[in-house]
Amino acid sequence: MEFLLLAIAGLLSGIVGALIGLGGGVILVPALLFLGTALAFFPDLSPQKIVGLSVIMMIFTGLSSTLSYMKVKTVDYRSGLLFFIGSAPGTIIGAFVNKGLDLPSFNLYFGILLVFLALLLLIRNRLKAVHWFVENGRKFTFKDSMNKEYVYGYPVWFALLLTFGVGFASGLFGIGGGSIMVPAMILLFLFPPHVAVGTSMFMVFLSAIVNSVTHISLGNVPWIYTLAVVPAAYIGAKIGASLNKKLQSETLVVILRIALLVLGLRSIYEGLFSS
Repeated sequence: MEFLLLAIAGLLSGIVGALIGLGGGVILVPALLFLGTALAFFPDLSPQKIVGLSVIMMIFTGLSSTLSYMKVKTVDYRSGLLFFIGSAPGTIIGAFVNKGLDLPSFNLYFGILLVFLALLLLIRNRLKAVHWFVENGRKFTFKDSMNKEYVYGYPVWFALLLTFGVGFASGLFGIGGGSIMVPAMILLFLFPPHVAVGTSMFMVFLSAIVNSVTHISLGNVPWIYTLAVVPAAYIGAKIGASLNKKLQSETLVVILRIALLVLGLRSIYEGLFSS
């Protein structure tokens, strides 16, 4: 029963993660926290081990979905590599800070982060100052399948600073960084949503490799559970990437906003009332 639940959680994490560029950890982590604490299916899974399991999964969801997005040319490799360079040191530091968090604190901080991101997306059309980053940084262009041209970009120094923070959150919460980078790329750098998702998954794949090495060294990976989660998540990522091609950009933003808000509120509730 436990392995079936893990496989289902992995499949859903892969689908949603690849669909909206989250990496899957933002689904798997709260799902296992709920199954482990509220339903007591996995009493041996501490927040640290859930994060360790999540980062191993994200190597494979990141690889699976990146390969899919490469085929439709929605991966900005230069930006993805730059973002990875900025995030890698942050993931290592975040993984070490993770050791000191108890379950209620983990839930609370995780939930606050997700709700903050959801609210940013909710008011994104009213944030006029975001154009400053494009106007004062490196510029790129992209034409979608409808031949609509997008201009996006960023100052390199700010991208490195931002992705360091993203990497820290990734190492701390095991969320892959996509849940932060996709909104940031859309809101601040004006990335087309499909390119933001594809580039995010490329960065998630690279960052997850660094992140997993750190968590393995800390003994945070429950290897037996990866046998159920990883194959299911890999398949789910293929499905999610396929669905992404069929949805309009605005639909992706709406899905992302709802997912972050619901998961964030639930995590805050658990953090406040489970202690």
